[in-house]
Amino acid sequence: MSSPATDSDSHDTPPPALDTDLTAADARRWPDVAAVPTGAAARVRGRAAAWLFRHATTGIGVRIEFPDGSRRGSKTDSVLPRMIVRRPVAFSRRVGSGGLIGFGEAFMAGDWTTDDLVGVLTPFAERVARLVPKPLQTLRALVLPRHPADEENTAANTRSNIARHYDLSNDLFATFLDETMTYSSALFDDPSLDADAAKTPKPTSQAGFDDLADAQRRKVDRLLDAAGVGPGSRVLEIGTGWGELCLRAAARGATVRSVTLSSEQRELAMQRVDEAGFADRVQIDLLDYRSVTGTYDAVVSVEMIEAVGEKYWPIYFSTIDRVLAPGGRVAIQAITMPHDRMRASRNTYTWVHKYIFPGGQLTSLPALRDVTAEHTRLRLRDNLSMGHHYAETLRLWRERFTARRADVESLGFDSTFMRMWQFYLAYSEAGFRAGYLDVHQLVFTRDDDSAGSTDS
Repeated sequence: MSSPATDSDSHDTPPPALDTDLTAADARRWPDVAAVPTGAAARVRGRAAAWLFRHATTGIGVRIEFPDGSRRGSKTDSVLPRMIVRRPVAFSRRVGSGGLIGFGEAFMAGDWTTDDLVGVLTPFAERVARLVPKPLQTLRALVLPRHPADEENTAANTRSNIARHYDLSNDLFATFLDETMTYSSALFDDPSLDADAAKTPKPTSQAGFDDLADAQRRKVDRLLDAAGVGPGSRVLEIGTGWGELCLRAAARGATVRSVTLSSEQRELAMQRVDEAGFADRVQIDLLDYRSVTGTYDAVVSVEMIEAVGEKYWPIYFSTIDRVLAPGGRVAIQAITMPHDRMRASRNTYTWVHKYIFPGGQLTSLPALRDVTAEHTRLRLRDNLSMGHHYAETLRLWRERFTARRADVESLGFDSTFMRMWQFYLAYSEAGFRAGYLDVHQLVFTRDDDSAGSTDS
């Protein structure tokens, strides 16, 4: 079996494409996608990456095909997902120069293609901690890109970080979200999805897009129930989204203050609040969470802590502790990863940081317990794992996004953007299907307000 790439200056001859549109990336919009790394260092790193790729993909459960007709994986196993390496030299140089950033950029450029992106990425997610041999993992900080200083989640930077994703276009998000415009994990009425994602991977579900809106409402209602939101409750929401939680809390008779740093989201959320007749109960401010004042019976936040950054977790929870009324409850939905992987990757600059969520950082359950114990009086009281529900949510978004390609392009987004977002949605889905990622609804109360045992 020949190697995945022999890094010379010879021209890569691509096999037939599985993707229908591999338009070259616009060099002005996508400079690092349009240009393949060159020079002696790129050649050396490309050869090293080719060797590491052979090591990482041995027995991985993906059939990898190359232009010369060689392949890794069983030649006759048609069940395995296919990864078609169209341009091995470009692929290896990108991975050698940028690690997983280069892997994603290679997909954006069309250096590799597939007819089952989630199927290819899931086995990689299942063994992410073992892809690079341990002796070489210590070199990561020396050879891979570092976090840009202007993406740290300071009060000065956070709004621009948020805007780069959430202010892309409300119309863009409307192409694949359901009518609730909810951009976080749904909670389906499907018992097969309720198992712990890390322990029982890959259940199947028959959920369709028509089920998604009700599943999103079920998620929001459970979080509001957990926070004890009812008539007369004073509610603080950190991270508005497009307003669905505001609407459902106001419909219960609560008064809501919601804060966001996305001007696009705020505009649509306020419009929805006005149309629902809740303008007298809901206030939406363009405000950093650190600047919140007042006292609230309930604090809720849905998948916003991912944008806070580890350095700022103490002030995030200290702010919540400061504004929470005696006897109040905190309900947070948070994406998590294994604690050891969080610690190992905390300083790694990734493809997701560069192209999707600048400044983002996933947390872990032990990290949340530690930071709240050290910096606040808040203690974790309840925990619902929903990882499989997120995998299904992402599947429905991805299928909808792909089906509405023409609508996305009509908004001015090019084919490279389409491939980037397909990779992002599939990459995320694969993480949840593999059990590498999970999402939890978490309830915190103060030690001196109530007693209770922490759900582990």
